[in-house]
Amino acid sequence: MAKKKEITVEEKLRALYDLQLIDTRIDEIRNVRGELPLEVEDLENEVEGLNKRLEKFTDEISEHNTQIKTLKNNIEVAKETAKKYEANLKNVRNNREYNSIVKEQEYQELEIQLSEKRIKEFQAKIEQTNLTIEELQEKIAGRQAHLDSKKKELNDILSETQKEEEALLKKSEEFEKNIEKHLIDAYKRIRGNVKNGLAVVAVDRGASGGSYFTIPPQTQMEIASRAKIITDEHSGRILVDAQLADEEKEKMDKLFHTA
Repeated sequence: MAKKKEITVEEKLRALYDLQLIDTRIDEIRNVRGELPLEVEDLENEVEGLNKRLEKFTDEISEHNTQIKTLKNNIEVAKETAKKYEANLKNVRNNREYNSIVKEQEYQELEIQLSEKRIKEFQAKIEQTNLTIEELQEKIAGRQAHLDSKKKELNDILSETQKEEEALLKKSEEFEKNIEKHLIDAYKRIRGNVKNGLAVVAVDRGASGGSYFTIPPQTQMEIASRAKIITDEHSGRILVDAQLADEEKEKMDKLFHTA
């Protein structure tokens, strides 16, 4: 049985730097989208909220119209009842019956007046609500147009970058599989702790890329020897020498072009 080839420190550094270059490219693609996805989401939520308000006002008008219909029906019933009492007046036998019928007629008249008053109140509410609805519809139309514009802008960007992002995400997963778990865990932890997501950086002009703290000459020599994995004492980033970085950038640029 063939003995599994041991991966050198240099190979580990190259693999980590390649992974960093892929993830940085993914970050750049996502940065192009910027805040657009959040803007679109916020606008969608706003339009949804406005439409719910519109639905509520529409339901209110429907309820008011139902109330008006009921009141109009009450008026017709009261009028018919009043007519019956009017007919009954011709057959009264004493003052007591007369006074009782007259009171009932007055009650029906009051019912009619009250219903007519409430109808006017509901009609006024409907008129005011219709004005509110018109203003709301205009606002919805404006926000919807803005949303459509932002969606188009986002979709245009996505159509240009989505395939590349998906291809790079797949590559990132593939590269991760070739790196020891404890190194991947450290890499991801560092990426999560730094603003620009740079966990593996090259030494540039004697300083750590990303933090710009000067690295002692002796440490620079150790980094260039690629004999062990060295981290920046200030930022915790994994350090590689400039030559290795240039070689891997050239290699990965070809991969990005293919993607």
